[in-house]
Amino acid sequence: MSGALDLLFLGSGNAFASGRYWSSFLLNSRYLFEASPIALPHLKQSGVALEEIDTIFISHFHGDHFFGLPFLLLEYAEHTTRTKELNIVGPPGIKERLRTITEAGFPNVFQRERSYQENYIELSDGFEGEVDGLTYLARSVTHVSDFGCFGFRVEIGGRTVAYSGDSMMCEPLVELADGADVFVVECSCWEGTCGPHLGPDDLRELRRRLGPKPTFILTHLDGGQQDLGIENTLVAEDLGRFSF
Repeated sequence: MSGALDLLFLGSGNAFASGRYWSSFLLNSRYLFEASPIALPHLKQSGVALEEIDTIFISHFHGDHFFGLPFLLLEYAEHTTRTKELNIVGPPGIKERLRTITEAGFPNVFQRERSYQENYIELSDGFEGEVDGLTYLARSVTHVSDFGCFGFRVEIGGRTVAYSGDSMMCEPLVELADGADVFVVECSCWEGTCGPHLGPDDLRELRRRLGPKPTFILTHLDGGQQDLGIENTLVAEDLGRFSF
């Protein structure tokens, strides 16, 4: 029997959104995709057991996706006792970058004695792995050239979730989402263009290529949206939850 999928959106906005916090979501209460600056307070507001989060997936190093990690590490150092290993999966250099931004804001967090182990997993295009009952595939996507940018396809309990990360239209998005149950896909450019991101015309092309499955959940949005008329498409909201 296939397992359930539960997606809690801690935020649903892009870096400049009006009325939305930065995009991040939690899968089945255990797998965090992106650690935005508001991830920790919204996890607490939602009653999530912080010590039960097994793995954090970081798509790329822009601050709206990454700068919440030091707050979570500080939480584990000072408030929430954790004994389970914590896996942090992200682009090359993730351990060094995380250490740099954490020590800039919260010196000595990494020097403290801790009751759990952190495991860092560096991605490359086509990298496959397994963490805590979840298997994943990472593909390089087209976003910026400053550092590696990745999308993900994860499988758990016989179900599949794809996630675009931040990306322009590119073939890996189709490969990641083909046949998935859910495709969490960014849509920053609701009207016109807004840099290296996806917009409604891209989503229509993705739907054409992928067919009626998977269910699209749009995130990384700007301030105002309207119905795009794309079948089987949902729009994320801050602290919104979807179950499949």
